[in-house]
Parts: sequence; C-alpha cells; structure tokens
Amino acid sequence: MRSNTDQKTSFYVALLYLCGFFLFLEWLYPLRDITDTAGLSLFVMYAVVCFTVSIFQLKWWVSFLIKGGGMLVVLNFLFVGAGFLSPEWFSLLLQDAMHNLSALFGREWYALTPLFRSGLFLLLIWLMSYLLHYWFVVMKRVLLFILLTFIYLAVLDTFTIYDGGMAIVRTFFLAFVALGMANLMKELNRESIRVNRVRKTPIWILPLIGVVLFSTLVGFAAPKLEPQWPDPVPFIKSTAENAGYGGGIQKVGYGEDDSRLGGSFVQDHTPVFEAVAEADHYWHIESKDVYTGKGWESSSGGGYSQLDNSSDWEIARTFLPSVETEAREAEVEFLGNVSIEKLVHPYGITSAYSYDMPDFFYDVETTAIQPRINGEDVSLDRYSLFYQQPTFSLDDLREAGNNDPFLDDQYTRLPDMPDRVGELAEEITEAFDTRYEKVKAVEQYFGANGFTYQTTDVPVPEEDEDYVDQFLFESKVGYCDNYSTSMVVLLRSLDIPARWAKGFTSGEIKDHNIGQNGEQDLYEVTNANAHSWVEVYFPEIGWVPFEPTQGFSNPTDFQAELDNSSGLEQNDALEAPEQPEEREQPEQDVEEEEDTETAASPVNGNDSFSFQFSWWYIVLLAIIIGVLLYIAYRKRFRWQSKLVAKKLDRTAGPQGFQDAYHFLIKLLNHRGVVKHPDQTLREYAYEVDKAYQTDDMKKLTNRYEQMLYKNEYSEAQGQDLTQLWKDLIKRILG
Repeated sequence: MRSNTDQKTSFYVALLYLCGFFLFLEWLYPLRDITDTAGLSLFVMYAVVCFTVSIFQLKWWVSFLIKGGGMLVVLNFLFVGAGFLSPEWFSLLLQDAMHNLSALFGREWYALTPLFRSGLFLLLIWLMSYLLHYWFVVMKRVLLFILLTFIYLAVLDTFTIYDGGMAIVRTFFLAFVALGMANLMKELNRESIRVNRVRKTPIWILPLIGVVLFSTLVGFAAPKLEPQWPDPVPFIKSTAENAGYGGGIQKVGYGEDDSRLGGSFVQDHTPVFEAVAEADHYWHIESKDVYTGKGWESSSGGGYSQLDNSSDWEIARTFLPSVETEAREAEVEFLGNVSIEKLVHPYGITSAYSYDMPDFFYDVETTAIQPRINGEDVSLDRYSLFYQQPTFSLDDLREAGNNDPFLDDQYTRLPDMPDRVGELAEEITEAFDTRYEKVKAVEQYFGANGFTYQTTDVPVPEEDEDYVDQFLFESKVGYCDNYSTSMVVLLRSLDIPARWAKGFTSGEIKDHNIGQNGEQDLYEVTNANAHSWVEVYFPEIGWVPFEPTQGFSNPTDFQAELDNSSGLEQNDALEAPEQPEEREQPEQDVEEEEDTETAASPVNGNDSFSFQFSWWYIVLLAIIIGVLLYIAYRKRFRWQSKLVAKKLDRTAGPQGFQDAYHFLIKLLNHRGVVKHPDQTLREYAYEVDKAYQTDDMKKLTNRYEQMLYKNEYSEAQGQDLTQLWKDLIKRILG
C-alpha cells in the first residue's frame, strides 16, 4: 500500500514539474523574434534532457555526464567544424576558452565568441532545471516564477516585435493548474491531514483542470472594454530614443538607408550567402558620395545603364587597365529568405551569369550592379561572377599625382564642418608630400590616438552635432561606420577624392580546396560580416580600397619593390594581414565583423596560439581523470560521513540527528543491508545489528522513534546519540 501511495505522489510531482517545464519554455520561445539566436530547437531539446534528468533524480555523476555531454553535443553541432572529440576539436575549444577568458578579464564584451555565449546559455538552462525542481517539487512555491513569467512576457509584448497574446493565455492556464496542484499537495503532506483516499486516486485533478480550462476560455472569448487610460508606451519609446547619448539598439546586417549613422547594435550571425572563391576580398555592393553631416546619401538619381558586352563591363571595374590583375571566378548562392536586389561582387568584375537570364544594369555614381528581368528589379538566388583581381603597385601609388582631370568636386564636397576637422587633417599629414602617404597617415591615425572599437554605448549625434566631429573629438568610440566616414571626411578636407563603400568582408571559410580547379574555398558570409570601408581615387590607377577600422585588415593586394622600400607604408604592404577580432556591425548602415579565424572556425596551424595535441596526451589525460573520478566515487561515503559528523556536532537538536539517521540508512543500503518498503524500522534495526554484531542500531532506532513520535529529546541524549552514530559508522566502513 505504501508503495502504491508513493507512486501516486510521484505522479503528481511529475505533473507539477511538467507545468514548470512548459512555463520555462515560454521564456525561450521569444528568442526567435527578439534576438539573433539560431538553432532554438536544439536549445529546447537540451532543456527537455535537463528537466528529464532532474525529475528522475539520478545520481549526481550520471546527471553531470548526461547534461554536460548534451551541452558539448549541441555546441559541436552548432559551431565546431572538426570531428567530435578529435584532437582538433579539443584544440579548438581550448583556443576559444582562452580567447574569451582574455576578453572577460579585459571587459571586451563585444569580443565574446558565439560558441562561448551559447555555452553560457546552455549552462543557464542546466541551472534552471535544478532551480525549478527545487521551487516546484521540493518547496512547492511556484507563485514567484509564475509572476516573473507574466512580467517577462508583458514587457516583451509591449516593447518588442514579439506577440505575446497566446503565450500569456498558455501561461495563465499552466499557472493555475500548477498553483492548484502545489497547494493541494502541501495540504496532503501535512501531518495532521489523513486523506489516503484522495491521495490514492487522481480523480481530483479532473475538476481542477476543468475549472482552469473553463476560466481560460471564458477570459479569452469574453468581450473586453477598450483601454480606459492613454497608452504610455509611445511616450516611453520616444523618450528612450531621444535620451541623448547612445541611440536605439539596431541589428547587424546590410541595409539601404545610411542617412543617419550611429547607435549601438546587436550581433546577428544569420547566414546571408555562401561563395566559392579563390581568395579573401571585399564583397562590394555600392559606394556613396554625399556626406550630410549625419550619414551618407547618393547624388545619383538611379541613372543605370545596361551592360551588354565586355566593353560595357569595363566601366564596372573601378580601376584602370594599367593595374596588374589576375583572372578569377566565383560562385555566389544566397541562403534563406535573404533578398538583395544588387550584385554582391569582388573588385574588378568583368561579367556575371545566372540561370534566370537577367539583364544587368550599372550605376556609375554608386558603382552598384542591378539585375533586372522584364524591366523589374530582382534578387538572384545564385549566380556566377568573373573578375580581374587587382594588385596595386605601391610605387605607382606613391608616384600618382594630384591632378584629377576627370573628377570635379563631387568626391571632395563636404557640408559645413567645424574648423577643427580640417585642422586635424592638416596636422596628421603635414609631414608627407604624396597623396598615398597622406592617405596612409590618415588610415593609421586611429590606431595610435586613443580610439576604441566599440559596438555598445555608441552615441548618435544631436541635431546640431556633426557625426564625424563627434567621433573624432568627443566619443572616440565606434565601429566601422565611424572609422570609414571619418577617414573620407578627413581626406576630402585635404581635397583628396574619396568615397564611402559598403558590402561584406570575405566571411568564414567552411571548406578548402574545392571548385572546378580544386583551388577555391567555400566561404559563409553572415549578417555579422556586413562592413563599410574607404575608396580613394589615384590618377592613372583608379579607385583603391583602404581600411581604417581598428582590428580589421585590408584584403586588397599591394605589391612593392623591396629595394625601393621607404616612407610610411612599405612595411605595412608586405607584412601578413593581421587577424582581426570578431566584430559586430549595425543594420541600417553596412556594418560588419571582419572575417577572421574566430573560435568557431577551423584551426589554423600557423596560429601563434595553437595547441598541439596527440592521441597519447589525450588518452593519458583521460586515464588520469578517470582514475581520480573512480577513487573519488569509491570513497564518497567516507567523505560524506565526515561531513555529516561535522554537521551533527555543530547542529544540536532533532533535525541534525534525523539527517544523520537517514544518511546511516543510505549507507547501509549501499553496503548491502537493504531496508525493504514493507519493513518497520525495528525489524530493519534487528537485521543491521545481526549483520554487524552490535546493538547500536537498535538503540539509535529507539531514540529516533521517541524523538519522532513523542518529541522527546535532550542535549545529553544528543551527545549519546552522536557517539552511538559515529561508532556504528566506523564499524560499517571498517
């Protein structure tokens, strides 16, 4: 009978915990709409595993292995390209851990990798499974978590794009079922209530669910009054948006509107397209030439001309035929529902092809290439690109003059600017004569004068404040929009033609040595790879890309004669591009995190921080850890007995003795003297004393029953009981 009652109670506990699990899921569902979280189904599956393990109350080491192993499997599926548990896999995780620890100690929160942040999120789910088990099952206090869930959903429904209508209805139903069950179970478990008949049958749960379901349906379907008070949300939002320093939060990615730059943003690693190409390069989309003091616009009125033949495509190269080039090709395939009605292409494009057979149109002012079918702008899902990748000669760049016969003031025009901007440009370049040296001086200025790459708390200029002036002299914090725009403005104040370019960087390499010639790599480009940079015009050369943003390197090829190396830039052109840290960029502007070897990319054998492993080291380490865990597991009861003994010495009273007595029964069960469910304590004490040839268990049990049923306990008795307990423990453990 007792076993049957326990089974019924366990059934009710499982139902209560199940309500807690579904309430917890309501915290996860909005992440698809309000964050850049991908693979949400995997996180939900991991939550199922954690809550299932918690409800069955498995041994701690079994629970640890299952939950920890599940976490590693999820992270491996989402991020790690190397084989699971391979040497490269361990090396990758160690590199990622060291990188993120360094970022944490340096408080560089933007540098935390997606793998690390996802690991923290999985750890949070792990901990919540324990916390909700304690709240719902042990304490049966569910009201606090229910109230937090309602507040969470209400705030998201009010201030974000998430629609929490049905979520609140579901939470209402689950909340009242959980509250009803929790309160009834607390009443049933009180010592003064004897309702075995109710405890043995689940019939009581049907009216509870029926009443809650009926109330939910009535509340959902009943007519409701219109709002009686003015809605405060528009006022709160407008106040927050105009609260001065640091505008609203944006999402990283490519956008058309660059008229107002600035503000913080959140990272988004949603894939945009995959490309098969032979080398790293910018994926260019368009350039803009009109700086307004707040952002960028284009002077072009959409003057596109059709590209019919190879001579027409020549104008899309942006640099002159005198530049040395190498013929290459690439394949671009867009992913998901991404739609960009312009070609994403490398510098030096000579032609493009798609199975949709579109016509291509080119705008000389923005350098954008637009596909059209039957006169309508279209977004192509897949296309091939043919281009001449340029290699710019540093000698030619240095020798280029300042005469621009084919350019008017279009690319040197500026709005009314504070005088200190032009004075700064003169100060930076006063030691240099050639255009190239001045451009490099401005490009390198930001890295040595206290500027910080930052994606949070980035200010939006006030109405009477210039975007560049604010960055150069006030905040000195920002991301690529700030750096690239400032460089263009500084150059234009020196009458050097420059414009603002936008698109994507190379992305992350997913596979090597593929394609028709086996020399191409597969790149994955995400929203986080959106970026902006600078283009400067050099006579007899054309437009040349430059990269002022801190932590980013210019993928453009430059070549110099070693014996002629001198001046500001020679060494920069010859050294290997430094690996930038992972960056995040905003949506309205074209912002991007430079594509580099992040912690979730394949291991680079030339990395200065590469861990080299062999299977022998891994096997030896696993054996040592396994032996230590085995020893700890075998000795666990000795350690636990010492802890219980110390607690018994410190805790005077019946509660301490009761805990010690329960541990004693647990130890005896482990040693093979098992207490059966239908066995009384006195019968069990007789078996124990017989097994160990003592009468200590009988004495302990008599005192335990007197304390439990007659509430008889004294300090002197407590000392005697403690000594009896310790003597019996020593005898059992040998």
